[in-house]
Amino acid sequence: MKNIPLADVDHVDRAVLPIGTDYAPGQLLDWHEHRRAQFLYGATGVMVVDTADGSWTVPPERALLIPAVTRHRVRMLQVSTRSLYIEPSTVPWWPAACTVVDVPPLLRELLLAAVEFEPRYDLSGRAGHIAALLLHEIAALSPLPFHIGLPASDDLAALCRAYLEAPDVTVTNADWAARTALSERAFTRRFRRETGQSPAGWRARARLLAAVPLLRAASVTEVSGRLRYASPAAFTAAFTRAFGVPPSRFRPGPR
Repeated sequence: MKNIPLADVDHVDRAVLPIGTDYAPGQLLDWHEHRRAQFLYGATGVMVVDTADGSWTVPPERALLIPAVTRHRVRMLQVSTRSLYIEPSTVPWWPAACTVVDVPPLLRELLLAAVEFEPRYDLSGRAGHIAALLLHEIAALSPLPFHIGLPASDDLAALCRAYLEAPDVTVTNADWAARTALSERAFTRRFRRETGQSPAGWRARARLLAAVPLLRAASVTEVSGRLRYASPAAFTAAFTRAFGVPPSRFRPGPR
């Protein structure tokens, strides 16, 4: 099914509903939730998904597992998606929190085939077997670390969300402390208590996540300069430590 709203088919008696959708560059799907669990695969472009608990950056050819009834919003950066909407009772093993995963070639081809299904596809035929195989393949995937947590309190979460939208290397702990009417020491203790990270460490990871969409249109050298790293080598080392792959993997074209 392509470009069909989930609301039109959610009632259909199928455990797995595959839907493919093309989005305008920069399109925002504002806060919403689904009754079903969602496997959100970006065939192209980058997605940034926010929940109350954190932010997930989904690079091209990766996917996000979203639990059922999880309130979230999605920023689409030149994205064409292939989603599976899945009855929660069918996947008791689904993660309790959003999870970024890789999408191996077999799973990718199964997704491309599945979005051609009719809503009431034949459960005993080819489509039904593909739907079942999709769930087996998803269950075997390992999580990827393209995630950053958010503080529980509204004022700290607001600081972090603003920073994620416009990372700025010049921001200091003192700046954030002043905005919350706390001493720098008290602010740092409170931030670490709510996130498990220092404010500076959190901001450094946020800047690295911001690099993922930038790499679709700019070179590693350009992105490292924009994020104020001392050199492309320093940026590459930090990115690789954080995510397990070098930033060059996210540049378009042959690798």
